[in-house]
Amino acid sequence: MTIYVAADHAGYKLKEELKKYLEKEQYKFIDCGAFLYEPVDDYPDFVSKQAKLVSQDTGSKGIVIGGSGQGEAMAANRYKGVRCAVFYGPMQPKIPVDIEGHTSDNIFEIVKLERQHNDANMLSIGARFVSKDDLFKAVGIFLETPFSGAERHIRRIGKF
Repeated sequence: MTIYVAADHAGYKLKEELKKYLEKEQYKFIDCGAFLYEPVDDYPDFVSKQAKLVSQDTGSKGIVIGGSGQGEAMAANRYKGVRCAVFYGPMQPKIPVDIEGHTSDNIFEIVKLERQHNDANMLSIGARFVSKDDLFKAVGIFLETPFSGAERHIRRIGKF
């Protein structure tokens, strides 16, 4: 599996930390930019390259880091076959249950749901909302959690 990484100026510093993490964990990745900190760059320039690669490379994943992660996800989701979910940081759910309805205090449960239920192949992270440790935890969960393959989720994904 190839992981395509990208970031704009707001996510550049965390992207560089992410690359170190991916190397340490021995993941194969390709950096789609930004390649230097440029305060006036535009995230669509990097996300479009990344999302196109993810859409063409079945089984690949993408991780994009921007200020909020929202615009990056919107840009990525314009590409056929890309399912980009947003992660702001650890959250405490109002109803603390896991996907099977069991009580859970896992504040990263949303990342599991994005993979298990939606087969998300890209994760957009809001750099202004996460620490480096939160980033690593979320990315680890995202990369290691399989899609459930449940019929209802396949059916739903097939509708878009």
